[in-house]
Amino acid sequence: MSLEMKVPSPGESITEVEIAEWLVSDGDWVEKDQAIAEVDSDKATLELPAEASGIITLKAEEGDAVAVGAVVCLIDTDAQKPEGINEASEKNVLPTENESQPEKQETKKETYATGTASPAAKKILAEKNMLPSMIKGTGKDGRITKDDAVKATPSMGTKGDRLTETSRKKLSMLRRKVAERLVTVKNETAMLTTFNEVDMSPIFALRKKYKEEFKNKHGVGLGFMSFFTLAVVRALELYPDVNSMIDGDFQIKHDFKDISIAVSGPKGLMVPVIRNAENLSFRGVESEVKRLAILAREGSITVDDMTGGTFTITNGGVFGSMLSTPIINPPQSGILGMHNIVERPVAIDGKVEIRPIMYVALSYDHRIIDGRESVGFLVAVKEALENPTELLMNNEIKKALEL
Repeated sequence: MSLEMKVPSPGESITEVEIAEWLVSDGDWVEKDQAIAEVDSDKATLELPAEASGIITLKAEEGDAVAVGAVVCLIDTDAQKPEGINEASEKNVLPTENESQPEKQETKKETYATGTASPAAKKILAEKNMLPSMIKGTGKDGRITKDDAVKATPSMGTKGDRLTETSRKKLSMLRRKVAERLVTVKNETAMLTTFNEVDMSPIFALRKKYKEEFKNKHGVGLGFMSFFTLAVVRALELYPDVNSMIDGDFQIKHDFKDISIAVSGPKGLMVPVIRNAENLSFRGVESEVKRLAILAREGSITVDDMTGGTFTITNGGVFGSMLSTPIINPPQSGILGMHNIVERPVAIDGKVEIRPIMYVALSYDHRIIDGRESVGFLVAVKEALENPTELLMNNEIKKALEL
C-alpha cells in the first residue's frame, strides 16, 4: 500500500509552500515521524515528518512551489525494511570510541549517497570554507555526517588550495517574502528615524545585585530585554499613536501591547511575538523571550508565534552594531533598535564620568506619527531605562522581580 503524503497547511491564508530541501533521497527507507523535508512558506520554515514507515518516492523537486494539500511523496508501507539499517545508521550517528566498527565498513559500497553531506554537515563545512568533496564520509554508504564535518580540517597549503567555487542558490520563499516586504516598507511608508542615548548604569547595578537571585528563583536570566520591553509598554501607554497602524484611510489603535522581538534563527531573521506584554512581569517577559528564542533556533517556531505584533524591538547590539536605522515591520508603525553598550565619557553634574552608554533608534511611519509623539516616545523609553526602580518597579524592586 502506498501512502500519499500531502502538504499540510502551515497557517491561515497560506495556499502554497516551497520544497526548501529534501532530507532523504528517492528510494530511502524512512521511519514514522522522521523529518523528511524542510518546506518554506512566506512566513516560516517548517519540517515535514513522515506519516508512516516505508520506502519513500519523491514527487516534487527542491525549489518546487506546491499547493497546500498537494501530494509531495509516496511511502510504500508494505515494503520490507532493508537489512543493515539500524537506529544508529538512520540517524547518521557514529559508534562511540568504545564501540568497534563493523569490518564491512572498509568495503563500503559506492551509491548516489556517497559524498553527500547532511544538512548539518553542509552548514559546518560552509563555515569552514570547505566543499563536501574535500573529505570522506563515514556515514551510511559514504554519507558525510555532522561528526565528519566537525572533525574536518581545512587545508593549510598554498594559495592554490583555497576554495574558489561560486555557488548559485535560489532564495527561499521566506527570504523572498522578507525582501518584498522590506522594499514595500521603503516605498510605501514615510519612514523616519529619531535617535537618543541611554545611560545603562542603573540597569547594570540592578542586574549585578539581583541577577543570581533572580536566576535561582525563576530559572531564567535577568537580561536587558525585560527592561526594554516594559519600558516600551510604558511609552506606548503614554503615546498610543506609536501602537497603531494604517488601514486605507483609517488609523487603527490597539489597546493591547503585543511586542514583536527580532530573533536570529538558522533560516534568518524571525520575529516572534510576546502577547499582552502589558500584563507581564520581569519574570514573565524573560521566560517568554527564552521560550521563543529556543523555538526560533530549533526551527520549530510556528506562523502563529510570529503573527499579530503591534510594535517591534530589535537588538543589533548582540552583533556589535553601534547605530542603525531599523526598518518598520509592517503593518506596524514603529520599531525600536537597541545597540551595543560602550563605555563613553559623559558630563554628569558638571563633571566628566565614564558610563555604559547605549544608542537607541526609533523608526516610525510619519504618516500617522508626528515628531512630538516619536521623540516623546523615545524620551519616555530613555527615562524608564535610566530610572527603572521608580518608573518600572514602583520603588519595590523585590516585588517587581518576584524575589
